[in-house]
Amino acid sequence: MFDSKDSINFETEEEDFDTVMASDITFSGTIKFCKPFMIKGKMNGNIEATSDLLIDTDAEVNADIVADRVLVRGKTKGNIIGKKLVYVTSTGSVTGDIVSSQVVLEPGSSFSGKCSMTQIEAAE
Repeated sequence: MFDSKDSINFETEEEDFDTVMASDITFSGTIKFCKPFMIKGKMNGNIEATSDLLIDTDAEVNADIVADRVLVRGKTKGNIIGKKLVYVTSTGSVTGDIVSSQVVLEPGSSFSGKCSMTQIEAAE
């Protein structure tokens, strides 16, 4: 689990997620969810969430993402809006723009795009 100043702990173990997209799955389309979701496989399309998203180490995601908190351990191409947090680990890479109130890029991570750190209002 990782901690970021002023944020709640983010569970990183598979059993802590309501849904896990296994490493042998390739999915194209839009994924919408409201409970924590982990991607271990390949995904193309869009992700819309009101919860946490973890993109695991060997995952490849080509999608625009909107979620509360996003943890990137694998490869992501597309824009990311993290309402609370976007965290890219040393094994993670993001090609696309990031918008969030908190952004963490660990040493060794890869990021190519624009980063805007702004307070994001809930659209409810």
